[in-house]
Amino acid sequence: MSKIAKLFKGSSSSSSSSSSKSKHHRSRGGPSPQEAIHKLRETEEMLTKKQDYLEKRIEQEIMIAKKNGTKNKRAALQALKRKKRLEQQLTQIDGTLSTIEFQREALENSNTNTEVLKNMGFAAKAMKQVHENMDIDKIDDLMQDITEQQDVAREISEAISGPFGETFDEDELMAELAELEQEELEDSMKSMGGLPSVPSSKLPSARPSHRTTTKKRVEDDDDMRMLASWAT
Repeated sequence: MSKIAKLFKGSSSSSSSSSSKSKHHRSRGGPSPQEAIHKLRETEEMLTKKQDYLEKRIEQEIMIAKKNGTKNKRAALQALKRKKRLEQQLTQIDGTLSTIEFQREALENSNTNTEVLKNMGFAAKAMKQVHENMDIDKIDDLMQDITEQQDVAREISEAISGPFGETFDEDELMAELAELEQEELEDSMKSMGGLPSVPSSKLPSARPSHRTTTKKRVEDDDDMRMLASWAT
């Protein structure tokens, strides 16, 4: 068996043992979302630092290629080859960072949704517990009692705000007031010397009345003279 085969066999056995250990560890309980997010952030920071390092190395290789371009073409070509390999690594790191960033964001969103659902479930349980202590029949009775008490309060308010004492018919009072005003008007006309009312029967003339008075006076004089003669 070649050394390479032995190496892969050993690595596969070690990986299988490590995978079995990791499976056993996961069976006990996997990492929390916060721990996984923290690990992903650490990986992002590490890859970002490696990006900076590779970019500096690429700039250095470009400077070497420029320096040896006319003096030592072999050294310049080697520098360009190293630059190409570094650029390939940089491209791979960019793709890896994009994948890690996507996974971290998805994990953060899942963690947020999990927390939201957990809190909503907690609130639902609390609401259910509150409603369990409520009786619909009792609520209906309570609302009916409240309505009745409101009606009683309204009746009391109307009784308090209503007129106190005896009540009179307003139409009768207005009619009596009109009569009083008419009497007052008539009294005012009399006090101001108003025209006398015209009698309905025809008055006798003054001349016949004077004749009657004169005739009666003559008769009285005759009677007096007769009495005087008898006395003598």
